[in-house]
Amino acid sequence: QVQLVESGGGLVQPGGSLRLSCAASGRIFSINAMGWYRQAPGKERELVASITSRGTTNYADSVKGRFTISRDNAKNTVYLQMNSLKPEDTAVYYCHAYYRNYNLIYLEVWGQGTLVTVSS
Repeated sequence: QVQLVESGGGLVQPGGSLRLSCAASGRIFSINAMGWYRQAPGKERELVASITSRGTTNYADSVKGRFTISRDNAKNTVYLQMNSLKPEDTAVYYCHAYYRNYNLIYLEVWGQGTLVTVSS
């Protein structure tokens, strides 16, 4: 069974920074894309940023220039550096991965979520 374990959420003041981490473990042959999504109260889950195994990144317009996604393929870990945080960034952040198991079947998995609160 494959699991994603997130860490790094918490309370931060507007303008501050946080770094989220997400480590994948289990029977993984390879990981393709990894990404971060978020869901604010009363809103739908939305893509924040994603990164392919080759390092190609994609960002939501609302976080471009403030957030940076990166990954360490050797550790099956993805990071999200969040700078210049705004109250509207407050949400539960979920890690996501597309991977192949040892039967070479493509699957996807979600983390349990980590809460980010931006408030003074």
